[in-house]
Amino acid sequence: MSGDLFITGALLASASLGAPTPRSADATRGDVLVRDGRIVEVGSLTRPADLPDQAVVDADGLVLLPGFVDLHTHLREPGREDAETIASGAAAAAAGGFTAVLAMANTSPVTDTGEAAERILDLGRAIGLVDVVPVGAVTKGLAGEELAELGLMARSRAGVRVFSDDGRCVQNARVMRRALEYLKPFDAVISQHSQDANLAGPQACCHEGELSGRLGLPGWPAVAESSIIARDALLAEHVGGRVHVAHVSTAEGVDVVRWAKARGIRITAEVTPHHLALGTELVAGYDPTFKVNPPLRPSEDQEAVRAALADGTIDAVATDHAPHARHDKEHAFVDAAFGMLGLETALAVVAEVMVESGRLDWSGVATRMSAAPARIAGLSGHGRAIAVGEPANLVLVDPSARHTVDAADSKSLSRNNPWHGRTFGAAVHATILRGSVTHR
Repeated sequence: MSGDLFITGALLASASLGAPTPRSADATRGDVLVRDGRIVEVGSLTRPADLPDQAVVDADGLVLLPGFVDLHTHLREPGREDAETIASGAAAAAAGGFTAVLAMANTSPVTDTGEAAERILDLGRAIGLVDVVPVGAVTKGLAGEELAELGLMARSRAGVRVFSDDGRCVQNARVMRRALEYLKPFDAVISQHSQDANLAGPQACCHEGELSGRLGLPGWPAVAESSIIARDALLAEHVGGRVHVAHVSTAEGVDVVRWAKARGIRITAEVTPHHLALGTELVAGYDPTFKVNPPLRPSEDQEAVRAALADGTIDAVATDHAPHARHDKEHAFVDAAFGMLGLETALAVVAEVMVESGRLDWSGVATRMSAAPARIAGLSGHGRAIAVGEPANLVLVDPSARHTVDAADSKSLSRNNPWHGRTFGAAVHATILRGSVTHR
């Protein structure tokens, strides 16, 4: 029956959220039995006689982790279904090992009402590949001037708990303070695109530094990020609210997050796979695939965000999956749309940068790609331990599956894939949502 599954021979770690690196002495092989979408047995098990062959997953050599949760995706529906739909984005998410994704509010119309949030929720449920969780706008129309229907979205069937004007920073400190105060009783969080637009001109399109000057491209300085993080941290401290820093990309930004956490401020942060792995030198070819906001940064910033993800200063990995139609992306660099795909390749990138380097084991990956984002978003059914009684939201990872990314094979409708042609050493083997295999 649907929601029944028998996973045999997976690499497990007892009393652990995920599983350690396969080289760890703590790693043991085990089986997991799922009934009606929940884990009912874990250990050395005998296959139940009533389960058909299609309900059995041979996990020999595979690592079993809780399903990934993405705090930051752009699914484009409604309004830009030429770039992505909730259906295509959900398929990409399932292929990437995700069991829940948060859909940003910068759609057309904007998700700034309770009805709009419920519509996103219902569209996701109808597809059923991943849990699509709507993010509510902080301000009406993302204009940064008047608060959106925060309370109505929080009280709606969607139960919105993450709010963001992502793509735009809430520039007005007074508006940001009021939003933090208003959302405090809901224990909701504002995910801020931390970038002071006043510190760069309207054409800023890459990291401000020697390369931007040589290429003649207007740049974003690192202080544009760190100054907003500092401001919002102090506002959150003042009102006792929660702030989440989207896509931290600079060493300065990391330093401010670390300082704020040391003060006990209720602040969390995420980093994208592309900021972990791709550097600003890629801009030298003027390829608009590598135009992203915040921009790709120099090696010293990459090292800072890697170290911060490893030590927990940065809580989570989030993709900022940003599909674009060709007619929006294929322009001169300064005129092209910001953003790149990320859902299908996130695990492979994190495995290469963080696991293969020894910075994280697989349990650490589970924490940063599942448990921490689920906790930040208030998703009680995700990011759970692989234990009896827990929802069977799971991902099987092949830690030795070498594969080369082909943009044409993407589940996404768009092709702005910065990883095209790159070969990685780990891959998602299967994704399981409440006991049903959504990708295999």
